[in-house]
Amino acid sequence: MIYLDNAATSFPKPEGVYAALDRFARTALANPGRAGHKMALAAEHTLDDGRHRLNRHFNGRGADRWVFTLNCTDALNMAIKGSVQDGDHVITTDLEHNSISRPLVALAEAGRITLTRVPADASGTVDPEAIRAAITPKTRLVALTHASNVLGTIQPITDIARLCREASDAITVLIDAAQTAGVVPIDLQAIPIDLLALPGHKCLFGPTGTGALYVNPRMKLRPWREGGTGGDSSTPTQPSEFPYFLEGGTPNVLGVAGLIAGIDFVEERGADALRQHEVALCDRARAQLQEIGGFEFFGHTDPTRRVGTLSFRSEVLPAPELGGILDQAFDIAVRPGLHCSPYIHKSLGSYPDGLVRMSPGPFTTEAEIDQCVAALREITSGV
Repeated sequence: MIYLDNAATSFPKPEGVYAALDRFARTALANPGRAGHKMALAAEHTLDDGRHRLNRHFNGRGADRWVFTLNCTDALNMAIKGSVQDGDHVITTDLEHNSISRPLVALAEAGRITLTRVPADASGTVDPEAIRAAITPKTRLVALTHASNVLGTIQPITDIARLCREASDAITVLIDAAQTAGVVPIDLQAIPIDLLALPGHKCLFGPTGTGALYVNPRMKLRPWREGGTGGDSSTPTQPSEFPYFLEGGTPNVLGVAGLIAGIDFVEERGADALRQHEVALCDRARAQLQEIGGFEFFGHTDPTRRVGTLSFRSEVLPAPELGGILDQAFDIAVRPGLHCSPYIHKSLGSYPDGLVRMSPGPFTTEAEIDQCVAALREITSGV
C-alpha cells in the first residue's frame, strides 16, 4: 500500500521504534512504581526517561510537568475540563479538531461557559488581532491548534500567546500540537504556553495510545481521573505531586518506550528537515494535479507556513468516492471527508462531503506521489 495518511497516524514507524517495543515487551513490561523489584523499577525509569526527553525536546520547565496521556484527545480533555470554571468565557477557532470543539460545545450547551469561535482567513490563518478583539473580562481560556489538520496552515501561536498574556494573567493558553509536535520546533520557555497537548503517534513516531500534556508550573488543574499512582497509596484523594496528580492508573509504559525511540528518530533527522521533506512532496503533488486540471486546493501556498498536508477536491467526484476508489482500486491510503473538523469545512464550503487529504511521511518517496497523481488522473478522466 502507498500510505498517505500520516496526519492521522504515522506509518511505517522508524525501525528503532519497533525494536524498542519488542525489547521492552520482552524484558521490562512490569507495572511502574507499583513494586520495588527490578522490572518495576526499570519500567518507572522508562517513564522518567520519557518525561526528560519530552522536556528537553520542547524546552519545558521541568520533566515533572509532563503528564502521559492516552492520546492528544485525552490531553485536551484533561486541559479543558481541568481548567475552566462555571461562568468562564472561552475563545477558540473554526479550525479546531473535535477534540477541542466537542468538549467546549458541550460545556457551552450545558450553560457552564460562553464560547467565541474566531474564524480563520482564506489561507487558514487566524489573525492574532481577532483573538485580541474577542477577549472579554471573563475570558479565561484560549484554545487553538498549532496547525490545522485539514489545511496544514501553521498558526502564529507566539503572537497569540503573548497578546493573551499581555491582556490578562488570568487567561490560560492551550495549544493543540497534534500536527506539529516533531516537525515544527516549539520552545515552551520562549512562548508563554500554559498547556500543550500532543500525540505520541503522529510526528513523534511513537505507537498509538500515547500522548502527553505539558502543564506550566503556574497552572493549577483539577484531576481528570483519580486512582492508583504507585508511589503514594495512603492519601484518601489524588496525591498533589506532579505528574502523578494527573496520572491515575497504570500508564502505557510500553508505548512510552516506543515514543522515546520515536523522539530519537526526530532528533536524528531534525524537525525542519522532516517538515520540508513532507511539504515538498505535497507541493509536487499539487503542481502535477494543477497540470491535470479539475482540482481545487485549500490552505496556505507559502511552504514555510504549512506542515505536510495537502487537501483538495475534484470537480467530478465527491471526496468520499474519490478516496474509496484510491483505496480499493489502487491500494493508496488517503483521508477523505471532514477530518473531525466540521467547522472549517463549513467555512470553506466543503461541508458535508469534505475534502481529500494527502499527508506524506518521512518514508514517502517522489515515486509514490507520482503514482498517486497518476491514479487520480485515471479516475477523474474516466468520469
